[in-house]
Amino acid sequence: MNFQEALVDTSPIITQDTIVFGLLMAALGFVFYTSSKTTGFWQKFYKVVPALLMCYLIPSILSSTGLIASEWKTIEDGQLAENSSSLYFMASRYLLPAALVLMTLSIDLKAVFNLGPKALIMFLTGTVGIIIGGPIAILIVSTFSPETVGGAGPDAVWRGLSTIAGSWIGGGANQAAMLEVYQFNDDLYGGMVLVDIVVANIWMAVLLLGIGYAAKFDKWTGADVKSIETLKKKITDYSLSVKREATLTDIMVMLGLSFGAVSLAHFGGNYLSAWMEGIGSISKNIYLSFLTSQFFWLISIATIIGIILSYTPVKKYEGTGASRIGSIFIYILVATIGVKMDLRQILENPWLILVGLIWISIHAGLLILVAKLTKSPYFFMAVGSQANVGGAASAPVVAAEFHPSLTTVGVLLAVFGYVVGTVGAILCTILMQIAAPA
Repeated sequence: MNFQEALVDTSPIITQDTIVFGLLMAALGFVFYTSSKTTGFWQKFYKVVPALLMCYLIPSILSSTGLIASEWKTIEDGQLAENSSSLYFMASRYLLPAALVLMTLSIDLKAVFNLGPKALIMFLTGTVGIIIGGPIAILIVSTFSPETVGGAGPDAVWRGLSTIAGSWIGGGANQAAMLEVYQFNDDLYGGMVLVDIVVANIWMAVLLLGIGYAAKFDKWTGADVKSIETLKKKITDYSLSVKREATLTDIMVMLGLSFGAVSLAHFGGNYLSAWMEGIGSISKNIYLSFLTSQFFWLISIATIIGIILSYTPVKKYEGTGASRIGSIFIYILVATIGVKMDLRQILENPWLILVGLIWISIHAGLLILVAKLTKSPYFFMAVGSQANVGGAASAPVVAAEFHPSLTTVGVLLAVFGYVVGTVGAILCTILMQIAAPA
């Protein structure tokens, strides 16, 4: 590709976040309105396609048609400039932690732990699926396109795929650690980020679609969902017992509590991440790299604050709609995640995308097999998978779709993912290096 070809303006039609946010909210309003219909086409449609999936797909369709975008390039003074929307950052750094606080107010932590070990089993199964999926994908693709998974030195594809392994088991901090450890060519790194985003978002869409068939899946695996239903009923009964019409004061107090907690979480996250960064034994230890992540501390602190508040009279605000406000924030986050999935990007490097799709398919296949063997419900499989691949930004989204009270399960597993992410990614990378063509 020559210099002239490289200077391509990829700006979407609409670049202003104020306008894009309005479109996303209109899309969410459309989905909620149509999904409330009890007769006709929409009633039949939403029996097949979950409303949450549509909240995700409509923004991705708008992005794929070039109307909006999460990132784009412009030409300024003969130079290529990177641009991006701030909406995902806003939703993930402000609305998500606020939602975690509001949706954790009514949590019964003891009941969450009473769900049993299957949630952890499915999470670890998902981790193993990522570890073995990478090298198997390389072996498969190398049989017909060895150049796709080959390369030498800093350009070796297995080095780049190590960053995807870090992302899919842990998160951004683990991904950055893998880039540092294996020194992949920075000029080629963008292609790996593309695979990460495209494949992870396609998989999330599949998981959301599966929610509509969760009951059939549970029947097929023979899953016992009593503990999940017991927790849901317990929280629902409590909500009904304290339910009352929310006043303006109630709403303002809930917003004050949630965003006040977000403020504390950001303050604590900034301080702790910087403190950890300054400790040489931690900042230079790839296994503890997640401790230097501000996002890790932000999510952890917000969740802890929510759990602490659940042991105070503040818990009664569940009766005035705390979890409903939290759900609004979650749906906005889902819409901003959807914008990141531009299906046109699949055409940019189809063979490398294929590596990612085979990789995630192995992850999915192993999860389904173990779910059947252990009689685990779809909820544990979906949340366990998303805690790996999507991390703390999307695991709570999938969990909350089953019930707001289950959000904490997604957060706890995602945080655990940070802990095992680097170790799992290194093991996966060693296997990928062995599998890569010479």
